[in-house]
Amino acid sequence: MEGAFQQLNRGRNAIGLIVLIAVAPAAWSHGVAGADQGFIEGNVGLAVAPYAYLGAKHMVTGYDHLLFLAGVVFFLRRLRDVAAYVTLFAVGHSLTLLIGVLGGVQANPHLIDAVIGLSVAYKAFENLGGFKALGLAPNTALAVFAFGLFHGFGLATKLQETRIAPEGLVGNIIAFNVGVELGQLAALGLLLGLLSLWRTIARFPAQAAATNWGIMTAGFTFMLHQLASYRLA
Repeated sequence: MEGAFQQLNRGRNAIGLIVLIAVAPAAWSHGVAGADQGFIEGNVGLAVAPYAYLGAKHMVTGYDHLLFLAGVVFFLRRLRDVAAYVTLFAVGHSLTLLIGVLGGVQANPHLIDAVIGLSVAYKAFENLGGFKALGLAPNTALAVFAFGLFHGFGLATKLQETRIAPEGLVGNIIAFNVGVELGQLAALGLLLGLLSLWRTIARFPAQAAATNWGIMTAGFTFMLHQLASYRLA
């Protein structure tokens, strides 16, 4: 396979623009609102199934989380490697989701989301061989786990913006986290299936480089949007 940076002229601008337009606005609007917020604030007591559903829904509609997950598995071909990295990500975001909500640990949501945007850009930059070009070799596993902590905190900040009744809180948040993991597994299955089909195309190397440029652009756009929102808040 040619080096990623040697493939950038093959459709980079078109695919990158498509990815940016498709995912950035959706990522900006991601949160718990509308009927979902109304249910959470109106619910009193244990509601395992509804909270699990909300967790799964939050994951599969969370384009910031999905873009990072896509970046993580983009060039992984062995299932054990996929399992290892996805497990690190899951453990990371599960820890901070539970600690953030159940432990009452708070942080500014715009700053947390800015780091999440950075994580998306970081993984795409790594996929493009950017760190190798700079003579750097960051620990990929550690980075996935560390960014997983921020992704979990991002989930926690969304729940912290709602008024959750203390009755059944622990069980409901655990159910929400289980739902997040189920949503992640569903999204992962779809991603792996699409990537397997995509890799059979002769132009996959060029299109993969172009797509990662688009993902990196979307990540930086999301990060800058959140930093601007923080300054204006």
